Amino acid sequence: MSNLAARLDQARLSQNPVPAASGAPARDHARPASPRDPFAAVKERVHQSLVDTLGPRLYDPHLSEAELSGQVRSTLQEVIESEETPLSHADRTRIAQDVLNDILGHGPLEPLLKDTEVTEIMVNGPDSIYIERGGKIYPVTERFSDDAHLRRIIDKIVSRVGRRVDESSPLVDARLPDGSRVNAVVAPIALDGAMLTIRKFAADPFTARDLIGFGTMTEEVRDFLDACVRGRRNIIISGGTGSGKTTTLNVISSFLPDDERIVTIEDAAELQLRQHHVLRLEARPANIEGRGAIPIRELVRNSLRMRPDRIIVGEVRDGAALDMLQAMNTGHDGSITTVHANSPRDSVARLETMVLMAGVDLPVRAIREQIAGAVDMIVQQSRLKDGSRRITAISEVVGMESDVVTLQDIFSFDYSAGRDENGRFRGTLRPTGIRPKFAQDLMDQGVELPVTLFSRGFV
Repeated sequence: MSNLAARLDQARLSQNPVPAASGAPARDHARPASPRDPFAAVKERVHQSLVDTLGPRLYDPHLSEAELSGQVRSTLQEVIESEETPLSHADRTRIAQDVLNDILGHGPLEPLLKDTEVTEIMVNGPDSIYIERGGKIYPVTERFSDDAHLRRIIDKIVSRVGRRVDESSPLVDARLPDGSRVNAVVAPIALDGAMLTIRKFAADPFTARDLIGFGTMTEEVRDFLDACVRGRRNIIISGGTGSGKTTTLNVISSFLPDDERIVTIEDAAELQLRQHHVLRLEARPANIEGRGAIPIRELVRNSLRMRPDRIIVGEVRDGAALDMLQAMNTGHDGSITTVHANSPRDSVARLETMVLMAGVDLPVRAIREQIAGAVDMIVQQSRLKDGSRRITAISEVVGMESDVVTLQDIFSFDYSAGRDENGRFRGTLRPTGIRPKFAQDLMDQGVELPVTLFSRGFV
């Protein structure tokens, strides 16, 4: 049975609304009623007729997705034409598209997923959908017919990557085929209906030129990061949720030489590396019996046996930080990862805390020495109040002074430039005038950094 057929079977079986659990406490507040779709009943009849008409062909394992899509489209037109309700041509077209999106796509989310300007989709229950466009959040008119409709779409998404979500496992992380990140929360955790968050990834990955155009970085910063990657510096990309860490990681990873063996490790596969010799590993959650979980930390340890030239970890958030630092300290120079932190200094503290989560009884000084010896540079990414995502600092990890890991800023964001008439920050990333201590190491490897790159007068 094809994946699409399985999802269609789920849709057919869940046509009737799921009854509320008996004895459920009454809510002391009600959500405002959403406008009723005037064609909801027609769509339901067309949907059911389509499933009944196609019958076993929906479950033919020899049909490709494209062939099945063609049959669904042609049959849908026949079913629409036989509908007795008086409908205009525009209404028929709209109903056909909505039913097609439901069966082959992601229902009312399909046009939002195709909109290249939408960067995030936030579903707060069946009748409340918000999007992020240009760094700002806006409500949209699209909505699901009911919670069962929303649950069908969630089941479609998570089943594609072998995940599940139900009352016993109400939280799930998944991804779309294009790498977009998905998080879903359902009852009993979600009190007002299932919730779905999709962080979209561009089908055509952003390049360094794109980030320069967005103002995320400057040409000088691109040249500096390119030199650091070619010179095998270990880099931490730090930032808050939604600040653009993964996008920057993708761009920095594009500087990796094409003749090296690269291992990527992620919770949900999102990185879009274009090099030829890339080995992609993805963590796995526990099954319904609570077994079979393969965490990031185990994948990092295993990657050391795969003869990697570089290790790229999508994000470290637990004891995997210890294994990552050890890899950086034992010959796997040029590795890159991301952490959640609000500043370069905070990222050092976060790494220290995550190493302690590994359960290894290490003195704090030993942990800090590991960090100082492993990490060469921290790239701080921020989402500013105007909605833009910028690199706001690039700091070198200099070493240890007493019990403190010392940092020095190589580039920092110029907040003093103020904002324009639209509230957008005028500032950019500027050199502090400090030349990194590892510049000589880069020169020894044949990677030269022009002195003018770090001149404070350079604009």
